[in-house]
Amino acid sequence: METQEILRLLQRYFDGETTEAEEQQLNVYFQSGQVAEELAEYTEFFGGISELAEKANDPTIEDDVMDYILENEHRDKTKYLTMWKTVTGIAATVIIVLGGFLFYQEQQKPFEDTFKDPKEAYAYAAKTLQFVGSKYNEGMVHLSEFEKLRKGNEPVKKATEPVVEFYEGIEKIEATEASSPLQDIDSL
Repeated sequence: METQEILRLLQRYFDGETTEAEEQQLNVYFQSGQVAEELAEYTEFFGGISELAEKANDPTIEDDVMDYILENEHRDKTKYLTMWKTVTGIAATVIIVLGGFLFYQEQQKPFEDTFKDPKEAYAYAAKTLQFVGSKYNEGMVHLSEFEKLRKGNEPVKKATEPVVEFYEGIEKIEATEASSPLQDIDSL
């Protein structure tokens, strides 16, 4: 199959517009071992898809996934709650220490105004804000290029995200099954 045809099929695949027959063509091409060098990066992806398709036909997979979710749901909730308590405790400590330091510093030295004339202070503040605003706008111009890259990458990320999540779930289930105490009982 021609490289241009494969590139066209890949684009349609990642846009979610391929038929099952076209997806089968892609699988056959990437598993043939005669993949063009510029397309070699997709070989592992389609190999993983084929492997997942074989595992997805397992009739007990739904029960295994549900058991895994139920087992780990409570643990995940407590992990985030503990992390939240830790972060808020650290933030509160920093605020208290900083407040105490500023209060101590305020008590040591009386406040002296920088400008005697309020109009002069206003003019200086306006000039400073104008300078900061111009630098901010200069920086934002450069960031627009990153936004274009992010938008261009979204279709690929969106198309592969369910596959990655499913594969990670399968790996977790396999790891859980490998360490399951039920296997130890069966071996007795």
